[in-house]
Amino acid sequence: MKKNINKIEALTKADNELLINELCQNAIDLIEFARRIAIKQVDLVQLMTYYAIGKWIVEVQQQGNKRAEYGRQVIKKLSESLTERFQRGFSVDTLENTRKFYLVYKDRISEPVFRKFAVEKSEPAVRIFNDVPFQLSWTHYLILMRIKDDNERLFYEKEAVSLGWGKRELQRQYGSSLYERLLLNSDKGKVTQLSKIGQIIESPNDIVKDPYILEFLGLQEKREYSENEFESRIIDHLQEFLMEMGKGFTFVGRQVRFTFGQKASSGKITGMA
Repeated sequence: MKKNINKIEALTKADNELLINELCQNAIDLIEFARRIAIKQVDLVQLMTYYAIGKWIVEVQQQGNKRAEYGRQVIKKLSESLTERFQRGFSVDTLENTRKFYLVYKDRISEPVFRKFAVEKSEPAVRIFNDVPFQLSWTHYLILMRIKDDNERLFYEKEAVSLGWGKRELQRQYGSSLYERLLLNSDKGKVTQLSKIGQIIESPNDIVKDPYILEFLGLQEKREYSENEFESRIIDHLQEFLMEMGKGFTFVGRQVRFTFGQKASSGKITGMA
């Protein structure tokens, strides 16, 4: 009888531990989720604030003296006022970038939405939009604003959103002239489509056509590749990877026949522990 009681107590302790572990994991998952939302919300509010300040700068500059010196004085005075109040974050360079940000993306936010946020200050930013106008961080847009061509800029923005590019990856892809390479080696209509909706993989064939895959394989961007070409280049990379793994792995060969149990199969490469 006592043995059974001990067994029940042991099961109870195990169940309790399981419940506590589940609680901890649920809390961790929720906090990480909430932080991701909070970061996105902060990014959006920051961008809308910069958009509004940039809009006001442009309007004041247009209403006043048309000389360039007056425009610089507007930004300088605003920078001094905001820095005195908030200490940092509103340098002349930052305010010039907010002005540029508005000029580049002025069609993203309607006047009623702008008034609700910047003038009336009556609604949280996340409740105003059906479609969020800015889905990246300020540092992303600092890179994007350097791009003069509207289609090219939109292309990189959509790709960064859909593929989750960080600032460094966006800079790398832009520095590698991805858009220009696609434009030279693909249909212009395809590039325009990508600039609007991002890269969509609908079938396995689309994956091997992806410029990032071609870049990884060291292949030029051509309209068509034979299966053997892709196979050969992929195996080259896998062979190099296995050889770099060192002890415990071996590269057997290409198109090698191997057997598991009673079934034989033809394989490309194999790693053996």
